Amino acid sequence: MDYQELLQACQKLLLDFDLVNKKQQITTIETASEQAEFWQNEESRTKMQLLSSLQKEVKLFEKIEQTAADLQAALDLELTEDAVKISKQLEKLFKEAELKQYLSGKYDRCQAILSIHSGQGGTEAMDWAEMVKRMYQRYFERKGWNYRFISEIKGEDAGIKEAVFEIEEDYAYGYLKSEQGTHRLVRLSPFNADNLRQTSFALVEVLPILDQNNDITIKDSDLEWNFTRAGGAGGQSVNKTNSAVELTHLPSQITVKCREERSQIQNRDRALKMLKAKLAKIEEERASQELAQAKGQYQSASWGTQIRNYVLHPYQLVKDTRTQVETSQSGAVLDGDLDDFVLAFIRSRKN
Repeated sequence: MDYQELLQACQKLLLDFDLVNKKQQITTIETASEQAEFWQNEESRTKMQLLSSLQKEVKLFEKIEQTAADLQAALDLELTEDAVKISKQLEKLFKEAELKQYLSGKYDRCQAILSIHSGQGGTEAMDWAEMVKRMYQRYFERKGWNYRFISEIKGEDAGIKEAVFEIEEDYAYGYLKSEQGTHRLVRLSPFNADNLRQTSFALVEVLPILDQNNDITIKDSDLEWNFTRAGGAGGQSVNKTNSAVELTHLPSQITVKCREERSQIQNRDRALKMLKAKLAKIEEERASQELAQAKGQYQSASWGTQIRNYVLHPYQLVKDTRTQVETSQSGAVLDGDLDDFVLAFIRSRKN
């Protein structure tokens, strides 16, 4: 878009965002937080999370407002080189803010749990799963997101069977839910003496991290707990307490296992959090299925639902099967350059 189109688009975005109202919400929460009774309320944590989210959004839109003013000044003074530079900065900010307008789903604002599971294929698949793990780790780093590496199960000879990340960033789920599904790799095998072409699969699962005041309720009678020793490396590292937790939700038969923490209480809390996330995901999938009836056949992101192909031989190509976005820069994609795929999917869901 040209300069004037960009300025007009930013102006509309600022009006829709209502910067004055958002600043008032921030002031209201900050004022309330100065009172002792605020912290005695169970909703205080949720309100402080909202405050943090609002502050980040306001900071972004204030930057858009200031950059737009800088661009207009450069145009008025006919500073062509400055206008070109500033317009690039403004367009980048505009796209970031515009995207957040798309992320209006029930759980899109949530932080996220992302897990990677190797498919069938032994060492080949486990090596591919480790490549996928590194790809997302680099993506988080590129975005400047706070994340924690929760757990990993190593493969017998190479790679991983499973890895889990917790992304402590607002809107992480809204961004990352596009990545849920089967990722397929085609390459020359580094583990085969004949150097044959090999196809490998990895499954990515993304769950929203719900706050304490979510509407997912679970009856105690619907839960079945099992506690075992988490194990260890031997000697003094062996876990001598029953800290590993296996939690089954009887109505849905969903089972969650947690053994990462040293404390049984910590593993119980994490297991319950992951169970609620899985139930929320099922609820979201059901709602999406109902909405998708008007658009065509709905597919759940699971095994058998191939969302992206990564071809490293006989040519270089990464192609998304849903949006048809593709690139020959497979090395960059595997190094975390995923924005084109993520953004295309998010926009496609609003069409």
